[in-house]
Amino acid sequence: MRPARVLLVGVPLAFLGAFFLWPLASILWTSLVPGGRFDAGAFGEVLTDGGLLGVAWFTLWQAALSTALTLAAALPAAYVFARYEFPGKRLLRAAATIPFVLPTVVVGTAFLALAGPNGALGIRLDGTVWAILAAHVFFNYAVVLRTVGGLWSHLDPRLEEAARSLGAGRWRTFTTVTLPLLRPAIAAAASIVFLFTFTSFGVVLVLGGAGVRTLEVEIYRQTTTLFDLPVAAVLALLQLAGVTAVLLAYSRYQERSAVEQSLRPAAETARRPRGAREWALVLGVLSSMALVLGLPPAVLLRRSLAPGGGWGLDFYRALGEAGRTAAQTVDAAAAVWNSLAFAAAAAAIALVIGLMSAAVVAAGRGRASRWFDALLMLPLGTSAVTIGFGFVVALDAPVDLRASVWLIPLAHALVAVPFVVRSVVPVMRSVRTRLREAAAVLGASPRRVWREIDLPIVSRAAAVGAGFAVAVSLGEFGATAFVARPDTPTMPVAIFRYLGRPGEANLGRAMAMSVILMAVTAAAIALVERFRAPGTGTF
Repeated sequence: MRPARVLLVGVPLAFLGAFFLWPLASILWTSLVPGGRFDAGAFGEVLTDGGLLGVAWFTLWQAALSTALTLAAALPAAYVFARYEFPGKRLLRAAATIPFVLPTVVVGTAFLALAGPNGALGIRLDGTVWAILAAHVFFNYAVVLRTVGGLWSHLDPRLEEAARSLGAGRWRTFTTVTLPLLRPAIAAAASIVFLFTFTSFGVVLVLGGAGVRTLEVEIYRQTTTLFDLPVAAVLALLQLAGVTAVLLAYSRYQERSAVEQSLRPAAETARRPRGAREWALVLGVLSSMALVLGLPPAVLLRRSLAPGGGWGLDFYRALGEAGRTAAQTVDAAAAVWNSLAFAAAAAAIALVIGLMSAAVVAAGRGRASRWFDALLMLPLGTSAVTIGFGFVVALDAPVDLRASVWLIPLAHALVAVPFVVRSVVPVMRSVRTRLREAAAVLGASPRRVWREIDLPIVSRAAAVGAGFAVAVSLGEFGATAFVARPDTPTMPVAIFRYLGRPGEANLGRAMAMSVILMAVTAAAIALVERFRAPGTGTF
């Protein structure tokens, strides 16, 4: 193996080994091998408990249905954003990412305000799977919009025009020409959505009530309520096994469906709508997108501006007021600064690790490549509760990182790396091999080939991955709750502290901080949208 490839493989493996595999193995060992002796009783308890098996089955089918509904809802928007130019397009794309980073507890509360007791819609959906499915579509809409739309915006529209000129209708053109080219990106988006809905925690905890539980919620219940770590560990292993199977199947499909194609700059493939029919399509899709993504944030904004049933900025002023309770002494400005600093560090780490990993996955074929790809995605499908405990148990040697502020961006980067990989790999695999071969024949070194051929093409996809990394870091709560120090709260941690205190005032502070989080996220994503690597031209 060449030194360059050893480096590309070794660095990501070392990162995953130190900050994922070792903490996971440590907490599982502590739970299942107490006192140095393996306890198999928990496996039998889980496999013979109909209730726990029912939780596993519900986790699987709701994740599959959530993924299908998200694809159905977001693919039309991906098409509109890829093929048309219209006023406010960049701003709307950035705004669509905001739901993805909102703390799950806050979104659950917003959906309760919509369809809970005395909800704005006038119907009760809390305690049902429908509220959970709607919240999952709300969360993951941006994954499909940006992942599929990112590739779609670079497909040559002349291929579709040629099919139409030969007599193919719109639907046949889409299914026979466009869809085969989009399948790698659709599979990438679907795998991410499935992972997030399969490991759903906050949404199910708030909207599902006592009778609806996923594996993640059950792991949390077994750990914090029943104090049954062995059963929680077995459930975590069951969850991990399911995620691994899905990832390996996805990796195999991605490898087989990759197609070399000529990609064009997005500026050359999008145009302004022509005629009433196209404008109606654009406005119709944007209206449905506004309804799906705009209603819960609108509820949050309204509640943050309605102290005591009136209107005002009292809740926002209260964020900076000193008080006698821990919740009231949260420094809102510090929380915003901490979140931005951690997001920048996490995005930088995720880009380095993610680009190295994507180069290996895109170039590789066969079983080893599939296993490496699946390993990169495993942190997304592993219980945040388990990983959080693992950090506390394992990361005390050889250097004690448990009290270090660097543990937070490292934890965020662990979850963000798969987004970089998923954003970049489909584009890397679409680069024609003969371009690299021609450069090599002309005497270019592998490093120069990468700089002159690959980097200009993948930089746009890398910017999308960086945007996701920033978004993930800004809204991450599960791991941060375990590793954040009291004096370095992030915005989601501050929101959780407010929600954990009784009273309308603290709920109002939580809503006000949520609005601030939405605004900061929108600004960060808009900035990433403008990013271009040096020499990338219009890409």
